[in-house]
Amino acid sequence: MSSTSMRTHLCGAVRESNIGHTITVCGWVGRRREHGEHLAFLDIRDHSGIVQCVVDNNVDVRSEYVVQITGVVRARPEGTVNANIPTGAVEIGDCVVVVLNSAEPPPFAIDARADDVDELIRLKFRYLDIRRERLQKNLRLRASINSAIREAMELQGFVEVETPMLMPSTPEGAREFLVPSRKEPGAFYALPQSPQLWKQLLMLAGIDRYYQIARCLRDEDLRADRQYEFMQLDAEMSFVNQDDVLSAIGAAVTAAATAATGHAPPQIERMTWRDAMEQYGVDKPDLRFEMKLVEVTSVFSATEFKAFAGAQSIKAICVDALTYPDAASSGRSKLDAFTDRAKKMGAKGLVWMKVGADLVFDSPVAKFLSDAEKAALLESTGAVQGDLILIVADEWATTCEVLGQLRNDIGRPPVHEGPYRYVWVMDFPLFVGVDPVTGSPRPGHHPFCHPHPEDIELMETDPLKVRALAYDLVLNGWELGSGSIRIHEPELQRRVFNLLGISDEEADKKFGFFLQPFKYGAPPHGGFAFGIDRLTAVLAGEENIREVIAFPKTQSGTDPMTNAPTHVDAKHLTELGLRVLPPPVSA
Repeated sequence: MSSTSMRTHLCGAVRESNIGHTITVCGWVGRRREHGEHLAFLDIRDHSGIVQCVVDNNVDVRSEYVVQITGVVRARPEGTVNANIPTGAVEIGDCVVVVLNSAEPPPFAIDARADDVDELIRLKFRYLDIRRERLQKNLRLRASINSAIREAMELQGFVEVETPMLMPSTPEGAREFLVPSRKEPGAFYALPQSPQLWKQLLMLAGIDRYYQIARCLRDEDLRADRQYEFMQLDAEMSFVNQDDVLSAIGAAVTAAATAATGHAPPQIERMTWRDAMEQYGVDKPDLRFEMKLVEVTSVFSATEFKAFAGAQSIKAICVDALTYPDAASSGRSKLDAFTDRAKKMGAKGLVWMKVGADLVFDSPVAKFLSDAEKAALLESTGAVQGDLILIVADEWATTCEVLGQLRNDIGRPPVHEGPYRYVWVMDFPLFVGVDPVTGSPRPGHHPFCHPHPEDIELMETDPLKVRALAYDLVLNGWELGSGSIRIHEPELQRRVFNLLGISDEEADKKFGFFLQPFKYGAPPHGGFAFGIDRLTAVLAGEENIREVIAFPKTQSGTDPMTNAPTHVDAKHLTELGLRVLPPPVSA
């Protein structure tokens, strides 16, 4: 409801249908414009927008004063209509102004000009920043997304259950925030990286379908799509397979996108992790542009060019001149920059080939290739005159990752531009690499993912080839979230722990409260979680999730408004049984 005991209308809701009515609005003074000796125009702003009020020039109000204005709605004089705002055809005249509170001049303009203000200043005065239309729109969009998600989940029979914020420390992969216990000095709680363990226990408890818009915390380096604390849709389902989970989460994502944009997104595409790496070089592929990686190992299977001979994998991307203008005319400095970037990412080198007139290659290595190899390369890549081909010959993972990053560097548009392309990436590896110290494989997602039934027999003999029933949701190259079918068999869970180097004794110590219930009948279950901050940022057209969070931290993890993190006094530390060590002395 817009009306209260102090106002009859929101500022942005005044329309031509109100002409002739006496109304009352409340808000902040935006711009003040003098009009001769007797009149002044005030832009009065609340969260809904602005409305122009014509007041006596003697009224003493300034920028950001809080006012209540009562007057008569009238049409603006001919030639003064502002078509850029919804209230631009009307104004409020014959105004009586009540100053509800005065204000000091703000440190920056409360309008779009603040976009150019240093972010530290905006965050220091975040309560003023939020008054602006951009932040108001983003936070209200976020609220609409949350509402749509809740409705979609509840329509599918999910039950909202809150899980604890204080829990035992568990090795979920990311660094935890620890909370010291006053009652038990030397002991600590951990803040949840996710509700993973709790939601699986809820499936054992017979809840059947759980969801929560959950706050999670991870002590990881901050970046454009990561904060210490973040919100996610967290869900778990019993007696389901992978398709059931993807369908349920897809419905929630569709509802959220529809609420934000006004129309439903296209059907969410699917691809395997292997295909994503082979074609896009990353496990969070951006499908909005082409430039797919091409496997050309067979083209050079008998080559005499030493840089290619014996390579486990040779890949190329063909940069099309339409998506990368003047690619074939790239100067040496740009080509050298590509090479330097490839080397920094782990490649031994990078080969570039310009496709010139009559499909003749311009490249330092062209003289080392046979005519048959050149023809096969053109056929494999589909390159035409004006294109630039970039080639890496190395181990499979390196070739994919290096060219995948170059692909994004060259062609990726801003995250919010172009169509929304959602994709499920499926069949991730259960294990990724081997710990150099312990010799044990490392978990791909977390240790509770169910191995693919077809690969279980490989767990002890060739663990890095085992696929997981795990899946990620990606939007325009941003990973929104991940999930999996869980291990519900106690012996299989211990088997995975053992492969990870976690003994039965250590598993009982760290996960005993979680493993014990599995002895009493755990249903097959699976779930998913996706970041609401990231989804909202993309749908709001923002490149940084800080713009859709009310009170975020800076990239260094600080809060300029409250000065957090802060030091605490010695008495408090003593109560907690803690002592702060001096910082290490640098050599």
